[in-house]
Amino acid sequence: MGPVSYAAAVEVVLASGPDRAVLTVLADDAAPAEPVDVTAEQLPGRVADLEARHSPRWVWPDTARVYPRLLAAGVRVGRCHDLRLGRAILDPTHAAQPHEAAHDVHQPTLLDELTAQLDPVEAVAEHARQRTAVTAAPEPGRLRLLLAAESAGALTAAEMSHDGLPWDRNEHDRILTGLLGPRPQPGRRPAVLEDLARQIRHHLAAASLNPDSPAELLRALNAAGVEVRTTRKWELAQIEHPAVAPLLEYKKLARLLSANGWAWLDEWVRPVAGEQGRFHPEYVVGGVVTGRWATSGGGALQLPKQVRGAVVADPGWRLVVADAAQLEPRVLAAMAGDERMAEAARGADLYQGLVDQGIVDTRAHAKVAMLGALYGATSGEAGRLMPRLLRAYPRATGVVEDAARAGERGETVRTWLGRTSPEPPLSWRDAQHRASAEDAGADEVRRARQLVRDWGRFTRNFVVQGTAAEWALCWMADLRGRLRALGGSGTWPGPAGPAGPIGPIGPHLVFFLHDEVVVHTPEELADDVATAVQEAAVGAGRLLFGTFPAEFPLDVAVVRSYAEVG
Repeated sequence: MGPVSYAAAVEVVLASGPDRAVLTVLADDAAPAEPVDVTAEQLPGRVADLEARHSPRWVWPDTARVYPRLLAAGVRVGRCHDLRLGRAILDPTHAAQPHEAAHDVHQPTLLDELTAQLDPVEAVAEHARQRTAVTAAPEPGRLRLLLAAESAGALTAAEMSHDGLPWDRNEHDRILTGLLGPRPQPGRRPAVLEDLARQIRHHLAAASLNPDSPAELLRALNAAGVEVRTTRKWELAQIEHPAVAPLLEYKKLARLLSANGWAWLDEWVRPVAGEQGRFHPEYVVGGVVTGRWATSGGGALQLPKQVRGAVVADPGWRLVVADAAQLEPRVLAAMAGDERMAEAARGADLYQGLVDQGIVDTRAHAKVAMLGALYGATSGEAGRLMPRLLRAYPRATGVVEDAARAGERGETVRTWLGRTSPEPPLSWRDAQHRASAEDAGADEVRRARQLVRDWGRFTRNFVVQGTAAEWALCWMADLRGRLRALGGSGTWPGPAGPAGPIGPIGPHLVFFLHDEVVVHTPEELADDVATAVQEAAVGAGRLLFGTFPAEFPLDVAVVRSYAEVG
């Protein structure tokens, strides 16, 4: 690769196509080394060699495209810089929009031309542009940490997708059979759903009703004297009619069948050995505007409790499940440097801490008040309780109030590490312009004011939810390193590749949901993993907030089945 000194920190820019790849070594401020061209077959071995000898930071256009091919060959890396994710952070005009859901999405990738074709010169140039942008930022240290955490998240997501969540296929079938009846023939309803459908038709006097059709169902309900405008669960639950109970049960079970039924099992859970399989979701790192993850398939972020009994550790292994308690209000206290609120957050229950400080009278009221502060509630019980929080925690509530006012003015806001919110859409600005005209009608004015309030609620929550996502990324990155250091002597039931098992034989992350992680570990290391999870949470808090006395307690459980977690 040319005369490069490896004594300094090394970065390797990797641009790859279907048949070949080009590696360019960068070290400090020296000129890039002469690029080295390798075939697709040679690439895993070359990456493994460099990783073992120099532990470089890999710089590549898109982890989601490059890393899975290395993982399939049994090669793993320690760190990277993802140019696509970096561009999305540094140029928020390309980020996801606020209305996009945090579940199954498919975002058009940035740098499409760069990731779709081999262009090592442009990859090196894009990396240089991003480094320059970070250096010129108001707080480059924070932004640099965000880029590192986001890229570490991309590595973790690819590894979790590749390794898969351990899944007992037979147990899943037993769960579905117990709830729905035996697996039906294609195109037929399971027996339990068919029986519920008969009950619904009987109570609505609609013999040919298809309860899966919202339009048919709405007409049948109205014809039976049930005055509803939609067939949504929350509206139906308020109605007293004999058809409602079987209808609500039907909708619940039909959702299970659609989202995690036998067809889902066949598509998403690959057999490994015996009853065991692996669920391989497709995570989208930064798929939501706040930095939260989404999925482009598999529905991992909506895994219902009904099927969690199928998430079962391999023989001789355990699941370590950790959930960060009341993460967002704790993050808010740390962001604001609000010591009184941080004091209320000592221990496992922040809401009880508010009661103990005399802010509110019950834990339920504490939760309502805090959620109102985070999401901008102005009416009802939350609106009544909000003034108490404003008086008790002016620094913490000031952070979200200032963010809300900025949003209402059409300004952008930033998370703790520097992720920037998008500007309001053109429709928002057009509404404000029309409302300010002399001939504006009352409806236009009301609509503009409502849009202002809505955008203020978005920016209010953006700063907290986005910072909580940053804490979670740092938590996972720290934990990933600790798990790699633990090693392990477990046996992997999958195949082997040229560089060893195509899966870890030690503890490894297998699931992530905003503020919850699941680690699959050899049983003898379960206690060490539980300790590592706790220590990583402490480390993430210190990394983001320094010596401020913020606590991020976890609920940690060592179990054989995910269903054992309360």
